[in-house]
Amino acid sequence: MDFKTATYLGKGWDFPPTFLEKQGKVKLISDIEDIEKSLQTIVTTRQGERVMRPKFGCDLTDQIFENLSATQTTIMKNRIKEAIVIYEPRIDVIKIVLDTQNFLEGKFLIKVEYLIRATNTRRNIVFPYYITEATDI
Repeated sequence: MDFKTATYLGKGWDFPPTFLEKQGKVKLISDIEDIEKSLQTIVTTRQGERVMRPKFGCDLTDQIFENLSATQTTIMKNRIKEAIVIYEPRIDVIKIVLDTQNFLEGKFLIKVEYLIRATNTRRNIVFPYYITEATDI
């Protein structure tokens, strides 16, 4: 089965929204790209950040100044998993791993291994989570 032509996994706006001026349309993404963008959006959106969906997201910001311990990483993994279970019904989470090697430099990697329900396909995604905000200083 060719995942590029399959549209049963979903289709939605790219985030942040991109407008295609010449076509007069909004850029849409679909299938696996849509799922992976959804996962990244869920994990990097703080609860309360979206006015119309105040419970959407996964808030890890209160963990920033905590000591990095097994307990803290377990709390963060559980929050990530809970948010994905609630807001991404197309997948089942198999495993979440936090790579905290660069934690003191203001980032860590989130590795999510998941199963796409519609195709029974295992996939994974790794993306950075930045603890500090970008500045021009």
